[in-house]
Amino acid sequence: MEKTKIFYSRVKLKDPILVVGLPGIGSVGSLVGEHLKNALSAKRFATLQSPFFPHEVVMLKKGGMRLVNNRFYYYKNSKKGAAQHDIIILLGDVQAVSTEGQYEVNEKIVRFFKSLGGKTIYTIGGYNFANQYVQKPRVFGVATSQATKKYLEKQGVIFGEAAGMIIGSAGMIAAFAKRHNINSACLMGETGLVDVDANASKAVLEILSKILGVKLDLSDIDKIGKETERMVKEMERAMAGAQPQPSKDNFTYIR
Repeated sequence: MEKTKIFYSRVKLKDPILVVGLPGIGSVGSLVGEHLKNALSAKRFATLQSPFFPHEVVMLKKGGMRLVNNRFYYYKNSKKGAAQHDIIILLGDVQAVSTEGQYEVNEKIVRFFKSLGGKTIYTIGGYNFANQYVQKPRVFGVATSQATKKYLEKQGVIFGEAAGMIIGSAGMIAAFAKRHNINSACLMGETGLVDVDANASKAVLEILSKILGVKLDLSDIDKIGKETERMVKEMERAMAGAQPQPSKDNFTYIR
């Protein structure tokens, strides 16, 4: 029995592209999705609720509450011509917390997008390549078809260097998209050590702006990046100060 539900208002969309920005490593997906939604003034039209999400509610500023959920927003692209694509952005408080939930929720998302006439999905995540803070991150990718891979390589996405497993919605949605004959790719900003990586998010947004054909003001992302760099430097100074000092009786040290 299907437990996950999507409540939505009907909207007419032209060949929409879905960008998935859910919580994950370095908060790259969330930051990219939120920035894209705000920059485009995208409008909310659907809400996904599931018993596979944590048993939590969000307290609202005016004293109300709501269940944790995932939310769909749409942007009507004013660009004319055959290449026009409207944009759907998926954001959320959480991902499903069980294996069964990941399978049900993520396939539900793909089926819903397909019902809207969608044919392309980009999921966004972070990839910890060197386990350290990266000032000039790259964007790695995996794709469901050679045509999608070749197209994204021309936009600056690096293929073949990232290895291992993609955990959660960023990988599962792309995999289910392939099952439903939808072109898909996972774009991963190079990240490490920080919970909110603005640099990795900016690198992904720069590529997304070309893919989606929209101009994005990234000044807000730059501000977050500068604050993150300041915090990293403070952490490095604190760690350096905590190192033991050599003495006549102790010649060990930390590199």
